[in-house]
Amino acid sequence: MPRIKPLPSDLINQIAAGEVIERPSSVVKELVENSLDAGATRIEVDIELGGARLIRVRDDGDGIAADDLPLAVASHATSKIGSFDDLEHVASMGFRGEALASMSSVARFAMTSRLRGQDNAFRIEVDSGRMQAARPAQHPQGTSVEVRDLFYNVPARRKFLRAERTEFAHIDDLLKSLALARSQVEFRLSHNGKSVRVWKAARDDQAMLMRVAEVLGEEFPQQSLRIDHATAGMRLSGWVGLPTASRPQADAQYFYVNGRLVRDRVVAHAVRQAYADVLFHGRYPTFVLYLDLDPVGVDVNVHPAKSEVRFREQRLVHDFLFRTLHEALAETRAGHVSQPEGTTWSSAPMASTPAMPSYNNSWQSNHTQSRLQLGVRDEPLAGYAALLGEPEALQVNAAQPMPSANDDDVPPLGYAIAQLKTIYILAENAHGLVLVDMHAAHERITYEKLKSGRACSNLRSQMLLVPLSVAVSAKEAAAAEEHGEALADWGLELSRSGPSAVVVRRIPALLEGADVAELTRSVLGELAQHGSSRQLQEVENELLSTMACHGSVRAGRRLTTTEMNALLREMEATERSGQCNHGRPTWVQINMSELDKLFLRGR
Repeated sequence: MPRIKPLPSDLINQIAAGEVIERPSSVVKELVENSLDAGATRIEVDIELGGARLIRVRDDGDGIAADDLPLAVASHATSKIGSFDDLEHVASMGFRGEALASMSSVARFAMTSRLRGQDNAFRIEVDSGRMQAARPAQHPQGTSVEVRDLFYNVPARRKFLRAERTEFAHIDDLLKSLALARSQVEFRLSHNGKSVRVWKAARDDQAMLMRVAEVLGEEFPQQSLRIDHATAGMRLSGWVGLPTASRPQADAQYFYVNGRLVRDRVVAHAVRQAYADVLFHGRYPTFVLYLDLDPVGVDVNVHPAKSEVRFREQRLVHDFLFRTLHEALAETRAGHVSQPEGTTWSSAPMASTPAMPSYNNSWQSNHTQSRLQLGVRDEPLAGYAALLGEPEALQVNAAQPMPSANDDDVPPLGYAIAQLKTIYILAENAHGLVLVDMHAAHERITYEKLKSGRACSNLRSQMLLVPLSVAVSAKEAAAAEEHGEALADWGLELSRSGPSAVVVRRIPALLEGADVAELTRSVLGELAQHGSSRQLQEVENELLSTMACHGSVRAGRRLTTTEMNALLREMEATERSGQCNHGRPTWVQINMSELDKLFLRGR
């Protein structure tokens, strides 16, 4: 064996580059984050050949002093932290002091900077770790960094670069995420001399929403909820897509912790659980969310790329995210969303948030007589109960006239005017025509009533005739001990019987016939990983959903006008009634302007 000896500094930097600089987009990320830390209000990114030939980032930030330029490209040299206490309170995007050193070791590197308040700029060049002395140069206030011929001296790494289009797509996606993180900064992106993206600085919420629409699509604002909720020293803000605006892949999910885009299992699990009751199988929600909390509560020094974090109060963060999103989505009642500016759900009004239009609900208390003319009483279920009766009990009644009322007095979903092919309900409201899938709508209403009934009554459980021993991991067995009381509240009684085994003695009565062993492992696995679990509730909800589906009015049933209007009123009062249990939309609004376009009116 050879003797132990220290590695050369350039080799150390090349090894570090393997973690920090994965591809051209990694270079762009580190450089743009440095620009943001320098207080830049305008950042330009120029790319050639997907970043393999050139990556240039210019900013108008504070700049770097001439004496500090050599230190800027030195390994583990930084101005952002100086002690362990600084590391625990770090609020800057960068702090490790290894990115520039890594770049300069695997590319031809140059940096030109002019310090704020200084008349002269200086430039430094590094080639394969060999640094030249700083020399005067011409440059406006701020910094420009050029990275040429990436991995030219590391052929094994360069051959792993993908096609030019692929590498540039990664850079484009990265700039989108950074543009969403810092709305007050102007971003410009060009490729091979052609301008590709320009994001002007957003000065208010409306301008920020326009930037969000540029990234996630023009339809996103109309299909999203505005979130702004704060408690327990945390604040969650941003936009979440409605369940009906889900996507087949998770490519429109942006989550920021103190301004830093992260991918975190705790966050992903909380979001998935919040959407579990409203999302179609195999679909993914869309969102742009910002979580702000004390930097002490989150460890960003987990990975060299700084794309992962670790929360100190993991369960608290998980529950805060889940409850905030779950309650916001619960308010997506049919007829009360799809406003042009989005709908705000918050614990307190946001300063500078534009006022959102709302429906006039005076019809609920001031127009009982008009509703009686239509046969809709103050107890909607009085006419609605017939939906669950025998088919012969549902006869077609004579058409009843629409009540004469102002548009402001019409309920959100309006009044039924017809039934189409015994599948859809046609209604007229203040905005135009409403189409309702009666089975999907009734299914959601029935499902929510079943859940409410279960929540209001004591959860029944049944003792297993023979206690079941289940093999689990030691961590899961420990979770069974720690959360035994919480599990018992859900009707699952188990106890630890060894280092890696538990015994199940009682299960919820509703889950009779389920695979008890697999269910137990799933619940304990979530408890061990996330500190909480909704597995039992989700399994029960699946059963209730099946019951609701089979117990709801089917397509082909002829409804009276009274029954149709009762269904509309129940939809307006039911949580999550904008979509059925499987995530399909229950209603569609067609405005008068859309109808006019169909018939070329006004041309």
